[in-house]
Amino acid sequence: MGDAAAIDFTSGVPRPGELTVSWIRGSESAKHNTDPDIQVHAYNEHSFVLRQNMAVNYEAPFMFLLFGNARAVLIDTGATAPAEFFPLRRVVDGLVEAWLAAHPREGYGLLVLHTHPHGDHIAGDAQFAGRPDTLVVDAERGSAWEFFGFTDDDGGPPARIDMGGRELQCWPSPGHHSAAVTFYDRYTGFLLTGDTVYPGRLYIHDWPAFVRTVDKLVRFCAESPVSHVLGCHIEMAGEPGVDYPVYTTYQPDEPPLQMTVEQLGDLRRAIDVVDGRPGRHVFPDFVLCLDGD
Repeated sequence: MGDAAAIDFTSGVPRPGELTVSWIRGSESAKHNTDPDIQVHAYNEHSFVLRQNMAVNYEAPFMFLLFGNARAVLIDTGATAPAEFFPLRRVVDGLVEAWLAAHPREGYGLLVLHTHPHGDHIAGDAQFAGRPDTLVVDAERGSAWEFFGFTDDDGGPPARIDMGGRELQCWPSPGHHSAAVTFYDRYTGFLLTGDTVYPGRLYIHDWPAFVRTVDKLVRFCAESPVSHVLGCHIEMAGEPGVDYPVYTTYQPDEPPLQMTVEQLGDLRRAIDVVDGRPGRHVFPDFVLCLDGD
């Protein structure tokens, strides 16, 4: 079977999709949990959001699978290594197979990237070893920055990853981790912020770098159409300023994963309030957790 016609990922962007979804949120008894190991949500035909089961790992990270004409990009690989408990490769292969059935391509590739190298974002990497037409980019700063062509974190032009008519912009975003990367997909308008911005505890290990990163994100949102700010966790409860304790495996009352550009502005204003003071600083939609000296 020959290749299907190329998909136009450039007109009418950002392309709207559906993010009204009831995410799996764990259960009172992890032993009796009946949720899937990985929840898959189709934002649109070419863009998927995945969440790991909280009963498998309390971090319950989110991952993103985006399709272009030439290859798909998987951003992050979750918090659990063994495929028997966390079958990420099987789930991704199934999504790729279904997408290729609708849009046949020869030699279709998969590129695995990461928001940063903490263990709850890279644990599934080894599942993709030996997969045909697949490149897994190591998340550590040296490897990742070499792949993206980053030289510093002070405002150079973003790297651009061509997926075949669909492009990701990527730039370094230290603060939570020195190797952190932000991704922007113009097709959906997703700003993928990893552990830099999400509805939860924002652990900040380099305050000046974090401030520079958030300033860069705010400037970017003022210049580009951003539909949703999407991090990799939900840790807040439905009540403003209340977060679920660490190691929680049941979060029945969560806010949405997606945050707004306005909430990003709230984060920038919170930075001015905190002014680099170590400790835990609670705001309605997030908690800033700063390392001490």
